[in-house]
Amino acid sequence: MLALTENVTEIVKQLVEEVPEVSGLRITADGQSLSVSPADHAEQDDQVVEQNGATVYVDGPASEMLADKVLDGGVDEQGNIQFALGQQA
Repeated sequence: MLALTENVTEIVKQLVEEVPEVSGLRITADGQSLSVSPADHAEQDDQVVEQNGATVYVDGPASEMLADKVLDGGVDEQGNIQFALGQQA
């Protein structure tokens, strides 16, 4: 199952706090590409990852791709959120 770093949990919690209609992030797969977007609920067949008060919804194809990964993130100087994937230890 996808793991989240402390950086990502803080980003998700701040997003949810600032945007009331958002309850977490959603990761979807389109072929080998992944996209991340704010979401207000899980879709049918989403895997729900809850960690340290943050919620991430992962669609079926993405959950298979990310089963052994860890999601990290940060915010750049312009306020843009950047995500990165790593291998779980």
